[in-house]
Parts: sequence; structure tokens; C-alpha cells
Amino acid sequence: MKEVTKEYTNGEVTIVWKNALCQHSANCVQGLPEVFNSRANPWIKPESASTEEIMEQVKKCPNGALSFYLNAEKK
Repeated sequence: MKEVTKEYTNGEVTIVWKNALCQHSANCVQGLPEVFNSRANPWIKPESASTEEIMEQVKKCPNGALSFYLNAEKK
């Protein structure tokens, strides 16, 4: 499998997804379905929830496929 890293932002927080680490536990889809929808394209829509909700859900990713950074801190 080709390793792909994609980033999705709502302007405040950026979600980083690394496909090679994803074990499809579905924690993200079940926990915050308005943001994570595996049937949609793009499958991550960070504008659909608050920055705080996104950060809390991403922290629950069991294998590190999802991570995030605050855009203000990256500058």
C-alpha cells in the first residue's frame, strides 16, 4: 500500500491522517460522524464540528493514524 498523509483544516485545527497507520477501528466515525464519514469524499470534514470536539475525538485514535495540530502554533 502506498503511504499517504493528508491534512484537513477548519482554519483553527488541522487533522492529519496517515493511511498506513489506520487499522479501521472506526472510533472516529462512531465518535464524531459529522466530521468522519468513510462513505463521503473527502471523508474528513473538519468544518462540521468545533475545534475542541475534533481534538478530543482525534486523541481517541488507537494507533496514531489521526493526529492534529493547532494552526496558530505551527506558524
